[in-house]
Amino acid sequence: MGSTTDPTTDASHPSLPLIDISPFLSSSSSPSALTACATSLSTACTTHGFFYLTHHGLPPALTARVLSLARTFFTTATPLEKRLITRQAPGHGYGDGARGYQPPGSNLTAGQRDAHEAIDWYRPVLPAEEPGLTGKELTFLRIYGEYGLVRLRQHGGADGPMLDADGNPLRLGQDARGRVPPFALLQGVNLWPDRPAEFRDVYQVYVREMLALGEGVLRAMGWALGLRDREFLVGRSRQSFWVMRAIGYPPLVEGGAGGEGEGGISCGEHTDYGCLTLLLADETRGALQVQARGGEGWIVADPVEGALVVNIGDMMERWTNGLWRSTRHRVVHRGDGFRVSVPFFVEPDFEARVRPLEECVRRSGGVERWGEVVYGEHLLGKVGGNFYEGGK
Repeated sequence: MGSTTDPTTDASHPSLPLIDISPFLSSSSSPSALTACATSLSTACTTHGFFYLTHHGLPPALTARVLSLARTFFTTATPLEKRLITRQAPGHGYGDGARGYQPPGSNLTAGQRDAHEAIDWYRPVLPAEEPGLTGKELTFLRIYGEYGLVRLRQHGGADGPMLDADGNPLRLGQDARGRVPPFALLQGVNLWPDRPAEFRDVYQVYVREMLALGEGVLRAMGWALGLRDREFLVGRSRQSFWVMRAIGYPPLVEGGAGGEGEGGISCGEHTDYGCLTLLLADETRGALQVQARGGEGWIVADPVEGALVVNIGDMMERWTNGLWRSTRHRVVHRGDGFRVSVPFFVEPDFEARVRPLEECVRRSGGVERWGEVVYGEHLLGKVGGNFYEGGK
C-alpha cells in the first residue's frame, strides 16, 4: 500500500479539472474548439490522469436509471437470485472466472479483500451472445438444456414449439446459441439479474452509449497527444474488449479490521489496467480518492452533477511512454448510506498490440520504458492471477 495520509480537500491540493468533451461529439465543431478541448485534456492527463467529463451527451434519465437499477438489485435481491448469477471458475457450469456477481469480500485488490459487492460484464465473445443470460434463463438451461432457453425466451416457459432465430423448428441436437460450456477464462457469457425486469435492456442501451462516448474521448486524446494519426487510439479500440461493473458499497464500520487491512477498505489502492475508465457514481461524497501527484496524500473526487469521473489506465500510460500516468486511486466509504457506482472501461481490442508510440518516446527522452504487450494476454494474466482490480 502507498501513503495512508488522510484524504485532503483543502486549497493546498488542486481539484480535478473539468473537461467539456462536446467539441469531439459534434461533426460541426470548429478547429479552434477542438484544439482548445485537446489542450485542456492534455494538461489534465499529464498532471492528474483523472478529470471530470462534462457535456458528454448521456441522457440524464438513462444515467439515473442505471444507478437506480443497480441499487435495487444490491439491496433487494434474494440470496438465491444473487447466487444464480455468481461468478464461477472456468470449467464450472457457465463460469469463465470473470463474468457474473461477486459477493462482498470476493474481489481482491493487491491480495486484500474489498468490502463491496459487484456484477461484472465483458464484451460478448460472439455477437449472437450479446443478450447473455439471466438467472432464470440459466436455470432453464441447466434443467432443460438449450431447448429450454429457446422456449423460455419465446413462450415464457418450457412448453411450446422450439424455433431457431429464423422461426424454423429446431432439430434434435441442434445448438440454439452456438457454444456450450465448459468455458475458458473470459470466454463465457454475460450473466444478468432477473429483477428488476428491465435491468438487462437498460444496461445494454447504456453500453452502446458508453462505447460511442468512449470513441469521442479517445479521438480527443489522439488530438491531445499531437499524433500524426489522430485516429490511432480509436482504430485500436474498434472492437473494444470493454468491461462494465455495477458496484455496491455498504458503509465501512469504524475500527474494523485495521482500517485499511482486509475488510477495512471499500476498494484498495490500485491503477486500472486498461485504457480509459468512465465512471458513473451516485451522490455519495468522500469515497473515491485519487492519489495526489508525487504520491503524497489523496484528493477526494466527489461527484459533480452531470459529470463523469474519467481516468486513464495502464495501457494508455504504455502507449504514451509515461507522458500520461495511470494514477493510483481507492474507495473508502465511511459515510452514510449505500454507495453505488457503475464504471465502464473502454479497452483496446483483445488482439491489439500496445507499445510506446514513437512520437511519445521522442518527447519523453528517446527511450522506450516498456516493450510490446498484446492486450488480451495482459488482461488474461491479470484476471487469471487473481489480480482483478476494478473498484470505483
